Parts: sequence; C-alpha cells; structure tokens
Amino acid sequence: MNYLGIKNHKCFNKVGRFLWSFLLILVAFTFSTCQSEKSKLPNIVIIFIDDMGYADVSCFGATDYATPQIDRLAEEGMRFTSFYASQAVCSASRGSLLSGCYSERIGIYGALHAYSNVGISSQEVLIPEMLKEKGYATGIFGKWHLGHQQEFLPLQHGFDEYVGLPYSNDMWPVGFDGTPIEENGDHSYPPLMLYEGNQAIDTISDLENQGQLTTIYTEKAVEFINKHQEEPFFLYLPHSMVHVPIAVSDKFKGKSGQGLFADVMMELDWSVGEILKALEENGLTDNTLVIFTSDNGPWLNFGKHAGSAFPLREGKGAMWEGGPRVSTLMKWPAKIPAGISNHHLASTLDILPTLSEITGASLPTNKIDGISMLPLILGEESAPTREQFYYYYMGDLIAVRKNNWKLVFPHKYRSYLNEEPGIDGFPGPTHQEHLKEMELYDLSKDISEEHNVIALYPELVEELMIIGDSARIDLGDRLENIKGENVRLPGRIRMEQDSIKHLAIDKKITIYTEYAVQYSGEGDQTIINGALGSLDYSDRQWLGFEGQDFKALIDLETKVEVKEITCGFLLNQKSWIFTPDSIIISISEDGKNYKTIKSFGEGAVQQKKSQRVIRYQADMEPSQIRYVKIEAKNIGECPAWHSGAGSKAWLFVDEIVIK
Repeated sequence: MNYLGIKNHKCFNKVGRFLWSFLLILVAFTFSTCQSEKSKLPNIVIIFIDDMGYADVSCFGATDYATPQIDRLAEEGMRFTSFYASQAVCSASRGSLLSGCYSERIGIYGALHAYSNVGISSQEVLIPEMLKEKGYATGIFGKWHLGHQQEFLPLQHGFDEYVGLPYSNDMWPVGFDGTPIEENGDHSYPPLMLYEGNQAIDTISDLENQGQLTTIYTEKAVEFINKHQEEPFFLYLPHSMVHVPIAVSDKFKGKSGQGLFADVMMELDWSVGEILKALEENGLTDNTLVIFTSDNGPWLNFGKHAGSAFPLREGKGAMWEGGPRVSTLMKWPAKIPAGISNHHLASTLDILPTLSEITGASLPTNKIDGISMLPLILGEESAPTREQFYYYYMGDLIAVRKNNWKLVFPHKYRSYLNEEPGIDGFPGPTHQEHLKEMELYDLSKDISEEHNVIALYPELVEELMIIGDSARIDLGDRLENIKGENVRLPGRIRMEQDSIKHLAIDKKITIYTEYAVQYSGEGDQTIINGALGSLDYSDRQWLGFEGQDFKALIDLETKVEVKEITCGFLLNQKSWIFTPDSIIISISEDGKNYKTIKSFGEGAVQQKKSQRVIRYQADMEPSQIRYVKIEAKNIGECPAWHSGAGSKAWLFVDEIVIK
C-alpha cells in the first residue's frame, strides 16, 4: 500500500512507522472513548397504556385485581400523583408526549381517523429523532395514532423498528358485539391492519385477534431489548389496551375472576413484568429509566369495560381531573429514590426535555412547552418544578393551573355523571354539561373538584385569568375565537382525487358569516382553492361554522359561461357536524339582481348516518354570469335525540365548484 508515496520516503522506516502507529493508537483510543461514553448513556423505556384510569393499578387504588409488576415500579422507584397528559384524547396526548408540546402548538387535535389526511409534521422533532443524535436504537411496538399514511408513520419520525396499529383499535368495520358491520356506503373504516415498518402485514378482523395484541407488542419489545443490549436504546411501548374493544389472550382469560377488564389489566401487568425481566436478564436494570403512564383517563360510559378515575371527577373526553391526570411511575435504580410519592405538578410534556438533559441530546429548535424534571425525579431538594399547566381540549382553553390552584373557564363538556353506563362493551349514554361561570379549586385539598372557592380568592382569580390570557395569545382559544401566535401546522397529504379544476379557483370571494379560527383552513380562499375536503374535518380544507349560517359571494371577475355549481358539506353527527337545514344557490350578471337556480331542504336533523361528504349540485342551462351566491342555513342546535342536545351545531363547508 502506497499512501502518496510516503512509504518510499527515506525517513519512513524510523519516523513514519512511529507516526503511523501513533495515529492508529489515537484512532483506537478515540473510538474506544466514544464507545465507552455511548455505553454509559441510559436506556429509556416508556410504557404508555391507552385509556387507563387514575385508579386502575393497585398502587393507585385498584382493589378488584392485583398489579404486582407495575407496583414494583412504585416500590423501586417514584410514584407521581399530580402528573398530566396534555389532553384527554388519543392523538393529541401522544403528539404531546413525543414532541414536548401542547397539541395545539403542533396542530394535532382529537383522535386522527382512518380517513384523516393529516399527521405529525416532519418539521417536529420527536423523542426518537432527538435521541438518534446520541446513537440510540429506537423501537415502537403498539399504537401510533399520529397519522397512518407512510410519511407520518414511525419509521419516518426517528424509529428504527415498528410493529403495531396505526390508530385506535376501535377504528375498524366491526360492531361492539364483535360482528362485522355491513358496508352501507356511509361507513368510513377500512379493515384494521397490523403494521411492521411501513407495511401492513396482517388483518385484525375479530376480538380474538385483538386479544393477541398485548402479547405481540410485549414479545417484540423483549426481542428489541435482547437485540440492542450492547447499545443505548429507546423503547416506546404504547399498548392498545385498555381502549375498547378490550380483549385478552387465552392465558389470562378469566384469570382474575373479576371480569374482562380485570383480566386485561392483569395481562398488561404481565407485560410490564416481561420488560423488567428482559432488562434484568441482560444486566440493564441499573442503567435503564422506565416510565409508566397513560394517554388519558377512562372511557367511563363503557361501564365494566372501562376503568376508574376515583377519586377524580369525570374521565376521558373532559378536562376535569379524571380526564388528563394519569397515574405515573418512574424507576431508575441508583438515580431515582425508591418508594417515594411525588406530589409536584408534572406532565408528559416534560419527558422530552428531561431525556435531553439526561442524554445530552440537543433540544428541538422549534418552541416546546416541556421543562426538564430531572432534578425532581432525582429527588434533589429545592428542585425547580413546573408551576403552570394549561388544560386544553380540541383547541378550547378549559382551565389553567398554577401550583395547586385550578381556574376553570366557562365551557361545555361531555359528562358521565348520573348516566347508566353500558354493559358488555357497549357504550352507555353521555350528556353535555354547560359550565356558565368560572370556578376555582384548591387541588391540594379538593382533588375531586367538589368545592368551588372562587368567591374567597378574587386576587388569585385575577392572577390565573392573566395566565389564561397568555395561553390564548400563544396557543389560541376556540372558545374566544382567538388564533394563537405560535402555533404550527400538522403534516398534510394532498390526495390526487382531492384536486379539482374549475372556474372559481383563486377568484374573489366574500364570506359574510364568521367561521371558527380552529377550522379556518387557509382563510376565505379555502373553499375556492381547487382542493376538496376529506372526511377529516381538521384537514384544513374545511371552514367550520359553530351555530352560524353560511353565506358567501363569489365574483368571477368577468362574465363566463356556467353550466354547473356544486357545494360540499360534511356530515359527522358524532362530532356535532350536520348538513344544512336548507341551501340556496343564486346567480347574477351584475351583482344586483339575483336569480335562484336551485334550493335544497334536506332536513339534516333526520340523517342519522355515519360520516360522509355530501355535495349539492345545481345544473343549469349554459348562462353568462359573473356572480354566484351560496346560502346555507345551520340547524342551529343539536337535536333532542343527539348526545349534545341543545348545544350549537356545526356546519362545515368545503369547495364551491363552478363549471
């Protein structure tokens, strides 16, 4: 080998060999040092249960069954009693955990569906992407729920390995009794697929298949630990259970003697035990941080197929404490004091910056909302802690907390109180409550939020209201129709079939009624931009009107020949979205004299069907016109038969197509 002729140099025999040997030693030392530093980095395991209530494990109050493996985390680590998911609903909560941001900041609302065209943006830096900088192997085994199209799936967001469901296990064409639902043209759920990497590998077709999910996820997680025992790893284990429909494998069926929910919790406890055993067998226990928590509280109207939030108020879908406050445990031997209960305010928002401080990985350059809780979990005296928390739900600022004080703003919410829950996996009824005045609670004394003390502390209320105003400026508030100054858009897939060419694209439009900032798309031009809305009302191709009619005027700028005018509206009554009570389509040559060419009176109240887009088409004899006016009347309030009876109904409008 001849490196630029150096071997033939007359000094090579004496000096060259020395330099060359020194260089090899230096390279080896550097590599060894890097490997040594890498081996010192702790492994990270996050176990994320779906819809698990605050009192669903023994160490937080469960009594009908035992969870000894989960309890080990409390005995050998730290129990957090005032720990919050950012929001009491699936996708929003998961986006916050992985990004360190309130879901409003990253544009992920509610629960994404099989028909959603949005997902987590590639501009967001998630925990696995952050840890890749430090050489971590990364794996997720379980429920993803941040977008099911390939660009949104885990492998495109920092994970090396993925096996699991792309969204919730109830998003499938199967009824509550486990039997297939006949396709009727309105049902929107395709077969539920199990993914490996970017590919669907199997169909989850029945409850027996569902019962295998906990085992599949656990076995894959153990394989991942065994495979990566020689390098730092991040293992994310977001279980599908105990989200309905709940199911269990044969090895735990009937084992509890207390019903199916208890069986499922015992199997999840077994899963935690398998993870801890794998860490022990590989000698990794002392150098692994294990975090156990839930995405939100229990779905209480499913009765015996749901857990308990006792002693907290309400559950999933509301921002009383039973919705976002979740039982949380952390174990890291020799780092986290054992057997300690921590009552300080903390959140899943704080996990990303905590892992950044632990590993030395760089924080995202985008603004985040979490703060490192490392001093807190290490038990340091006078450790800085989170003082404030914003209770958001679907873009609404519901409440703010500072230290132990929680100020709740007027809002409407889903309530389970005084309702008979469902049985055998069928949902019972819920109803809408309307909180009309602010309320104040001291959570240090009143964790159940039973005693409103707002009249006693006017100065404190003023202070908390200022905090709320700051949150609205930063993140927005749909209740006040405020768009936040520092919010970012989610990723969006523009489907080829969603595009359409027509005469009104980018022409002048005037909308006379006010749409909600949360569903404002790209502004007025949203409904004449050549893009059709999907079944996902949050895909930014819809304008949403809460309790208001829709009226718009399109100016084609010059007279053109028109044969057809179509306008689209969304029907999704589960989300309080109804088609119009009536529609009038009018045309004009001069903008003064209008002629009605078509009117519709659909009686939307009677359309008790699944979600779909309904397009209303007016055909006409070819005419030279310049102006088109569309008027659609909102039904006003959800009808008596609806769970939101008496609350404002939504009207969602997408593309107005003129041909």
